[in-house]
Amino acid sequence: MAKNNKQPKRIVVKLGTNLLTSGKDSLDLETIGDIFTQVAAVKASGIEVLIVTSGAVAAGRDSLSRTSGKDKLQRGTVAYRQALAALGQPQLMMTFEQLFAEHNVEVAQALISRGDLQSRSRYLNVRNTLDALLSIGAVPILNENDVVAVEELAGEVYGDNDRLSAMVANTVDADLLILLGDMDGLHVTDPHIDPNSELISTVDKIDDTIEKAARGPHDRRSRGGMASKLDAARLAMDSGIPMVIASGRIAGVIETICNGEQIGTRFVSSVSHRESRKRWILTGRTEHRGSVAVDAGAANAIKSRGNSLLPIGIVSVSGPFERGDIIEVTEIDGTTIGWGLASYPSSDVDLIKGENSKALPDLLGHYYGAEVIHRNNMALP
Repeated sequence: MAKNNKQPKRIVVKLGTNLLTSGKDSLDLETIGDIFTQVAAVKASGIEVLIVTSGAVAAGRDSLSRTSGKDKLQRGTVAYRQALAALGQPQLMMTFEQLFAEHNVEVAQALISRGDLQSRSRYLNVRNTLDALLSIGAVPILNENDVVAVEELAGEVYGDNDRLSAMVANTVDADLLILLGDMDGLHVTDPHIDPNSELISTVDKIDDTIEKAARGPHDRRSRGGMASKLDAARLAMDSGIPMVIASGRIAGVIETICNGEQIGTRFVSSVSHRESRKRWILTGRTEHRGSVAVDAGAANAIKSRGNSLLPIGIVSVSGPFERGDIIEVTEIDGTTIGWGLASYPSSDVDLIKGENSKALPDLLGHYYGAEVIHRNNMALP
């Protein structure tokens, strides 16, 4: 195998539901134990490791089967899945703690939601806490807070943490993001339908061909499939973080990837790490509250000269969003220009679009500045 990257100093490893459970309603201890042996080995080599894990809901099914009142919960409801998450989380962490203890590695649990990383103050709190845990040699174990993250559980399937893992990697300024599941990477076509489908080894741009190759989950136990992994890849690549999708069942897969050897599908970024504030804005890009479309003049000023977004260049508004929310900026045809913090709510922006900034106080009766998005609060791809 050819090597293509130097060894990272800090990695985020995301463990998928089907990998942790082997498609069953209980945890696969042999597989988890093997992965943790690898994590302990790369950690011993000087690499800091954070784990973003799924599996709480699946583990909860096993716990629920042993409760006397299991028939009182209505299957398929959000409350049912939240109960599974609450039952399964202690079992998941107990399993992780016991298996890591065999390698004298301490673990620390952190339940967060993607929304936690959209608030600047909470983003910094999460970052500082994770940095502190890494500094003492612990392995942070992060999971979507499924007990309160209703949007992840409201559908027929539950969250699989792909986007969260990319947001965490961005938050802690990781050098590498590894998504481990039961798939060996991104294929030209769905390998579950076409077993001979060619593996795409490297992606340096997510274009229509790559989009077409992505498919939804082939298993109802996991959420998003390759489509959600592409969302994670976009954020990682925009943030200057390479990402690898690989099978967690390959012997030594984490060590192989950290050594820079080609395995699975590697998404290569062409940008350098962003400065802290821009990283935070990019962290919220997949969660943006709304968008504004701008004319050609404004688009050119933003892209070529790094200008702020003024109301005069805005042609349409899609919301709702509030002052301080992360919103998307697009060209008229919908092409993304960037993301930024809105200085005005969508109701105000709709009133002032196309207007000169000098008219804002009279039009609105209040004034938060001449810019709808200041250049310092904007991040471009």
